[in-house]
Amino acid sequence: MYVGRIVSIGLTEQDKLCVMYRVSSRSFPNRVISELDGNLSVIPSEGHHSDIYTNPYISYNCLRHNERYAVVGNGTHTDPVFEKLENGMNMRDALANVLLAMDYEHDSYSTPRIAAIVDKKSRNTAIGVVRPRGIEVEVLPLKLGQYRYVTTYEKNQNRSENSGLDFNVFTAETASEFIISKGDFTNCIFRSK
Repeated sequence: MYVGRIVSIGLTEQDKLCVMYRVSSRSFPNRVISELDGNLSVIPSEGHHSDIYTNPYISYNCLRHNERYAVVGNGTHTDPVFEKLENGMNMRDALANVLLAMDYEHDSYSTPRIAAIVDKKSRNTAIGVVRPRGIEVEVLPLKLGQYRYVTTYEKNQNRSENSGLDFNVFTAETASEFIISKGDFTNCIFRSK
C-alpha cells in the first residue's frame, strides 16, 4: 500500500502538542525539507531543481508557525491557511475555506490536499482533507497520548489512532520513528530519498 504524504498531529504523554509531516512521492522522490526564513519548505534536492518547471505542486512551505499556531500541509495551501489564522479566522473556517477554494491538486493522481493545525493557546487541533469526492475538516481537542493523521492516498480520511500504543515522543526523530514504525503505517511503502 502506498500512502504518499502524511500530516499528523499529536499530544504526547508529556502534554506536548506536535505537528508532523512526511513528504514522499512516486513521481518526484528527489525532494527534501529545508528550513527557510523560519518555515519548513519542501524543495527539490541538489541536482533536481529543474523539477519545479515540470510540476507546480512539488515545492511549497509545509510548516508555518508563530507563537500561537503551527500549520502543516502538503502544498501551497499551507500559507493561506496560516495567513487566515493570523488575520483572526478560526481554525475550522480557515482550513475549510482554503481547502474548498484550492481544491485537490489537479495532477495525474488527483492528489488530495491535506493539512493540520495546532493552537498552542487553546490547545485545540484541526485536521482536514479535500479530495475529488469530498472535503472533511474536524476541530478537536486531543487526549494525552493521542495522535491523528490523514494521508494523500489510501488513508485519506481523518483518523484517530492509538492502537494500544502511547504516543510518547521527545524529538522530531522519535516522532517520525513512531509514526512510521509503530503507528498505522507499518505495512506501507514509502518512496522518498
